[in-house]
Amino acid sequence: MKHYRAPRWLPGGHLQTIWSALAATAQTSKVPKFQRQRWNTPDGDFIDVDFLQQEDCEPQVPTPQSVRPMLVLFHGLEGSSSSHYAQAFASWALQQGVDLAIPHFRGCSGELNLAPRAYHSGDHAEIDWILKRLASQQHVTTPLLAAGVSLGGNALMRWAGEHGVAAGRTVRAVASICSPLDLAASGRAIGRGFNRQVYTRMFLRSMKPKAMAKWRQYPGLFDAQRLHAATDLYAFDNVFTAPLHGFVDTQDYWAQASALPHLPHIQIPALALNACNDPFIPASSLPRPDQVSRHVTLWQPAHGGHVGFPVGAPPAHLAAMPQAVGGWLLEQLNG
Repeated sequence: MKHYRAPRWLPGGHLQTIWSALAATAQTSKVPKFQRQRWNTPDGDFIDVDFLQQEDCEPQVPTPQSVRPMLVLFHGLEGSSSSHYAQAFASWALQQGVDLAIPHFRGCSGELNLAPRAYHSGDHAEIDWILKRLASQQHVTTPLLAAGVSLGGNALMRWAGEHGVAAGRTVRAVASICSPLDLAASGRAIGRGFNRQVYTRMFLRSMKPKAMAKWRQYPGLFDAQRLHAATDLYAFDNVFTAPLHGFVDTQDYWAQASALPHLPHIQIPALALNACNDPFIPASSLPRPDQVSRHVTLWQPAHGGHVGFPVGAPPAHLAAMPQAVGGWLLEQLNG
């Protein structure tokens, strides 16, 4: 994946992003099945965690560990266990005999959460609680690995940088996939041109109704008129995400939540995968080797789009990325 090249018939970051997601609707011969657990949070709310069902699935490639590793996958903005990348990781986990848990950020499991808050890109406290609870559950076999896609990857890397050496007591290695590690740069990019017309509209199409459901749950929680008028993520975050989660405004949120300034403090094996043609994330904003600790590995191929990296035809076209990232994570268990 470090040297990934897209098929010649699928040029450009937009096509590699959009085709990968749309083609994932193709039927597969074996659809991964999940078992859901509802966890009560310390603040009186709940999250839903989906665990991959492994029964009747023999691993094709035996792992060298005496216990089954578990991968915790944090989804992206408005994602879930149904997202195309989550399904691709589930298929990989079944093949490898790896346990998989997909926690849903608040309000992303199909049911409105209870508290007057939602989720955000830098929620490292929520990441910490989820990972520590998984690590402490008796039925979960160690070792624990963690990966995050887009928003989830930024929050995960933010957590790893925040906890430094102590993160190693919870997980063995982490990986971020197509994550906006510099939220301000990515926020500006998604708010312009084609990105604004296509991706921003797509996100707001689900984010606005969910926000208004939260307003009806807590009348007056924010300025509903301003939210209706929001036409980009900057405006949405200014009226909803930032104030609901303790930030002054969008600029303060993006600055405090970004993982980039915290990458030098990561003290466990960490992988950051970003395609240089990602429509959401300018290549100029990607971390350089001198901006990260020696524990951070940077994969920055020229192609791939945003959570795309297609290879071949559906339904196997998304298999390359989970194989590469998952394989790297498993390698760290032997380090």
